[in-house]
Amino acid sequence: MAYTDWMIRTKQIGACSCDYGCPCEFNAPPTRLPCEGVMAMEITEGHYGDVKLDGLRVAGAYRWPGPVHEGNGTWWSVIDRRASKEQVDALFTILGGQDQEPTTGFAIYASTIANEPDPVFADIDFEFDLDKRAGKFAVKNILEADVRPIRNPVTGEAHHIAIRPHRGFEFREAEMASATFWSKGELDQQHDGRFAAISFVT
Repeated sequence: MAYTDWMIRTKQIGACSCDYGCPCEFNAPPTRLPCEGVMAMEITEGHYGDVKLDGLRVAGAYRWPGPVHEGNGTWWSVIDRRASKEQVDALFTILGGQDQEPTTGFAIYASTIANEPDPVFADIDFEFDLDKRAGKFAVKNILEADVRPIRNPVTGEAHHIAIRPHRGFEFREAEMASATFWSKGELDQQHDGRFAAISFVT
């Protein structure tokens, strides 16, 4: 089967309700149920066929009742309001795992989603500092995340640690951090001091 040529490179921040060191990266069950969180990415370079995607941002909130691979998940998308109709269609095709091999990260996650509330088109604020293990993203009245370094409980110093999966499909390497985040509306959640990952994804 012939697929449309596409590519995206992103700055990405994800946060979930689990303890530091997301169990998904170790083929282990969640430390808390439901498994839920928020994410955002900024496309530094990308295209879908002739449609350029550079500079666009995407965010979302998610929830699975159990381990991700067991499915029945909910994914609520937020798409950059600056995106044209052609760019929106391209983003939904890529992020929805369509027009690509079933082994890509997007296709794998898409196969676990059973519920998709109507997407939101909005401004997405996004800050990213990989070296400092810090970042922020927000969509007004929808979701927000504040990401900071994990702190040593004795000294208070920043604790820097990374995960480097040899066969990971979500990222090849990510810096671990601590997140305080919430979402409300179609998916309500509130978490403090939970797992976060900051990465460049290609």
